[in-house]
Amino acid sequence: MSKSAKKQSTTASTATAPARKPTRQPASDTKTKKPGRVSKQSQVIAMLQSPTGATIATMMKTTGWQQHSVRGFLAGVVRKRLKLKLDSKLVDDERIYRVAAGSNASVGTAQAKRAKG
Repeated sequence: MSKSAKKQSTTASTATAPARKPTRQPASDTKTKKPGRVSKQSQVIAMLQSPTGATIATMMKTTGWQQHSVRGFLAGVVRKRLKLKLDSKLVDDERIYRVAAGSNASVGTAQAKRAKG
């Protein structure tokens, strides 16, 4: 038998179908929310929509987030993604944030628009 014939026969006999990795679905599809579970983001938005508003300290205490995470959420999610107008006032040396009364976009419609496209 020639060398090339031996090489072909050994390669063919030892070669098996490559093992496939199991397909992985995106995390959003595999996780299911528990009924009655409220997300931290929805808690913060509810605090901001209340007439009294919320300070960064109260948002930190409620969510367990650090200060820079709360500020990033306000800028990135509330202002940019949800397109809500934030109003802030300095009261007794504390800055109180709330969704502005003139904000014509509600959270539900902003999320629906984002989901569409």
